[in-house]
Amino acid sequence: MRYGRECHPMRAKAIRRGNRPAGAPFSHIGPRGNVRMVHVGGKPISRRQATAAGRLICRPSTLDALRARSLPKGDALAVAQVAGIQAAKRAADLIPLCHTIAIEQVALDIAPAASAIEIRCTVAATAKTGVEMEALTGVAVAALALYDMCKSADPTLRIEEIRLLSKEKRPIASSPLTKRNRPARD
Repeated sequence: MRYGRECHPMRAKAIRRGNRPAGAPFSHIGPRGNVRMVHVGGKPISRRQATAAGRLICRPSTLDALRARSLPKGDALAVAQVAGIQAAKRAADLIPLCHTIAIEQVALDIAPAASAIEIRCTVAATAKTGVEMEALTGVAVAALALYDMCKSADPTLRIEEIRLLSKEKRPIASSPLTKRNRPARD
């Protein structure tokens, strides 16, 4: 069983929608069992957006110190926000089979709540593949940066519930430089 041209058209369509039938091979594993990056060359460019979230569970005293910006290592919220944005832009360097994508926007919000610090990362790009891994990486690294900044004040820290909240794929209108709309040459 193979994906792509060798595969039955209905099966290939189901696989492209993410409905991998039981027993079907994984897209990142080649016919001989070797690991490979998925080929996205034939996919159309679309507007992509993904939002991920997670949280760092901590003591109320740690939340108070965060709000007062009085932790021993400094402004943990600012450091974590920059770390998360930077990580979202570098997801392909951290995750071996993740495609390199030109990120257009990263919005990373960190909000202290009742007993946790809530982290949310939204990533947008115009690309042939989604930006879920970039959003998840942004949340994970922001949580790790917060952990690092707060660990001396709170040994009970716990990172939880890193998850994908949403992903969108919207087609884009034909580019002015597509073959159909390209000006004729003299």
